[in-house]
Amino acid sequence: MRTVRHLAAILALPGVVTLLVPALLAPWGDGLAPAPLAAAGVLLVAAGVALIGWTVALFAAVGRGTLAPWDPTRRLVVRGPYRHVRNPMISGVLAVLLGEAALFASPALLIWFAVVLAVNAVYFPLVEEPGLRRRFGADYERYRAAVPRWLPRLRR
Repeated sequence: MRTVRHLAAILALPGVVTLLVPALLAPWGDGLAPAPLAAAGVLLVAAGVALIGWTVALFAAVGRGTLAPWDPTRRLVVRGPYRHVRNPMISGVLAVLLGEAALFASPALLIWFAVVLAVNAVYFPLVEEPGLRRRFGADYERYRAAVPRWLPRLRR
C-alpha cells in the first residue's frame, strides 16, 4: 500500500509538472535541439530525475510519508540533499524542466519552467514553510535558520 501511495504522489505532482504539461505544451515530434544543447538537456533531466528519486526515497525511509501535501512526512527530513537546501525536490523538478526546454529547444517549455519556479517561490514561504513550522516546531526553525531555501551556501 505504501508503494501505491508514493506512486500516486509522484504521478500527481512531479509527473504532471514534468511529463504531462510539457507533452501538451511542446509535443515531442518537433525534434531535438542541436547536439550540444540536447546533451546539456539530457544531463539536466538525468540529474533532476536522480535528485527527485533521492528525495522521494528519503521521504519514504526517513520522513515516513510522501511528497504529497495530502500525505506528508511524519518526521523532518534533514539528510542527503536536505543538508544543503530546504527544497531539493523542487530543484530536481526545475532541473528536469530546464533540461526538457534545452533538449527540445522549446520556448514554451522555458516559459513553463519560469512559471513553475515563480509558483514555488510564492508557495514555499506562504504555505509550505508555515505548515512545517506548525508540524515540526523548534526543530524546523533550527533547520530553517541553518539551511538556505534554494541555493546552497558556498561555505559551511
